Amino acid sequence: MDLHLKNLFGRFQDQFGSGPGLGPGSGTCLMKVEGIAPNCIKSIYRAAAALYRTEPWKRLRPGHLFGIRVGKDSDWSNKKQPFPCAQFVGGDGMTGSRETIRIPNVELLREASGTDRFPVIDVTRCTTSGELWFRNPTLEELRFVYAFMRAISLVHPLLQVDTDGGPKWSRLLHFEPFIETVDVQWPPEMAKGNDLVAVTVSHPPGQVYDEKASSTSHSTPTKYAEPTKEEAFADVRMNSNGGLRQCATCEKEVHGDQSVCCGRCRAVIYCSSTCQKQQWKDTHKSECGLYKAMMEREEELAMKIFMFPCSADQPCQWLEALGVHQKGMWRRKCSCYSHCPFGLLPVKGGLWDSWGGLDDEEYPQDAPYHNHIRDGISSPILLSGWSEYYNLRSLPLSSPVADILSHPLTVYYILIALSISSKNRLLKGKEVILHYLGPEGELDWMPAFAEIGHLLNGSGNIQIVMVGPEVPTNLSGTTLGISSRVRVNLLRGVYQEEATYLPSPHVIIALNCGLDRNGSWSGALDVIKTMGFPAFFTDQSEISCANAKQVLRSAGLHITHPVTPNPFRSPVRNHSPSGNLPSYSNGFVFGANT
Repeated sequence: MDLHLKNLFGRFQDQFGSGPGLGPGSGTCLMKVEGIAPNCIKSIYRAAAALYRTEPWKRLRPGHLFGIRVGKDSDWSNKKQPFPCAQFVGGDGMTGSRETIRIPNVELLREASGTDRFPVIDVTRCTTSGELWFRNPTLEELRFVYAFMRAISLVHPLLQVDTDGGPKWSRLLHFEPFIETVDVQWPPEMAKGNDLVAVTVSHPPGQVYDEKASSTSHSTPTKYAEPTKEEAFADVRMNSNGGLRQCATCEKEVHGDQSVCCGRCRAVIYCSSTCQKQQWKDTHKSECGLYKAMMEREEELAMKIFMFPCSADQPCQWLEALGVHQKGMWRRKCSCYSHCPFGLLPVKGGLWDSWGGLDDEEYPQDAPYHNHIRDGISSPILLSGWSEYYNLRSLPLSSPVADILSHPLTVYYILIALSISSKNRLLKGKEVILHYLGPEGELDWMPAFAEIGHLLNGSGNIQIVMVGPEVPTNLSGTTLGISSRVRVNLLRGVYQEEATYLPSPHVIIALNCGLDRNGSWSGALDVIKTMGFPAFFTDQSEISCANAKQVLRSAGLHITHPVTPNPFRSPVRNHSPSGNLPSYSNGFVFGANT
């Protein structure tokens, strides 16, 4: 017998003994689950592999419990889902009985894996005498495991460390309370009626949604309680810089100092209490709690590392303060050049001029990164956010270039951090074809997009096909070689009419998409659904993203990446005339697929 096969069978015998199972003689084996098909086993292990790639063991320990809710109780045979919570025991210890929490007469489902273990799933029960009894999981329990693994792989990286949340002497990371709902696509062999299910993951388990009776198994519930009338109608005057605002009800312009806002959420602007009460009765009563929760994220979303003004209430004045008004690429950041079609701003030439005459050390040079080759192999540079990027490029935090670089770095972040297939292609030195929908200001920011090529660090190539009605006729059909590894093709038109003539994409991206504000998206979403390629979107505020999710679901697409703050959002806060919700260019990112 070949040596490697002898080793393989030896490990199998050591792990399963005469069982086979989780420990010698336990009698459990995933392969013996009644009614299970090979495709079902493959789907479960694919989900396990996806979870493995997110490396949960780096932060999660047995003390971190997660509440799990998969659909509704009525979806399950006993009108109750199999298991209420989950934990990561971690490492090879998962295969040992010593790691099992021994609670008499309580069944626990365990998934065992490790670098030198065969993966096994079983259910164990502790008897009153302390013995462990094992059984095979049911097919329904495996459906639950599949949904959980798919969901937790998406949401556990979103956990935020709470530095003040535990004892100072504890080595266990403590996380801020968390709850997120994501749609999980059932594989065909597991689907029962609905092809997707909403999975809610919370930490700690006590973080639960207040569900409405009308919600369905595949609708995202709401966790926000309805405010009291007294709370909402408190007379709250705006703290304003004196600019003009707009009443959300009658659209009347009102001086900031004279406007009022909802007393509970403080998110909506009115000219008077009369207009406030009218909108409360019409729509705001059902939205107020949601807006309040979004307003509570102001501190979290504000990027306080920067040393330039990060509020563009009046764009021209903001640009003047930076010394870049009506200069270079910054001309697209106010309305002064709105008469000039996108992509056709007059260009004097030179990177210094493109960045509006900033000092040389204040903008990224058109040069590769040095000292980023490991073991003689070059690979794309991984970035976690602006602080790391600014350090990498030795940029001062007083430089405002993040406001424009948000677009190319968001594209790079999606390709490297969110789209696994695109990342794998780039790591193998292959080309990624990206369909970029609805470009506008980006058409004048090509010098900034050259930074994507440098971040690739000698690995792979990217072809960006920009398609949209704002592409000028005289630029349509042209190719821009903005770097040795990135080229951009421009095409004027609407995506649903042009898609069949384009090279098939590996990923589709639309930045600041406004899905809920533009009805013309329906045709493009139909094409995205038909092609079946992963698509990622950004939008400026959480409420826009929430509305966009409904548009995507109505188009038959499923949310594959939950709405999360984009680490490469612009640090400059935008201001709506009639609202105060946190809003940033490329503020939040989410993904969808068929």
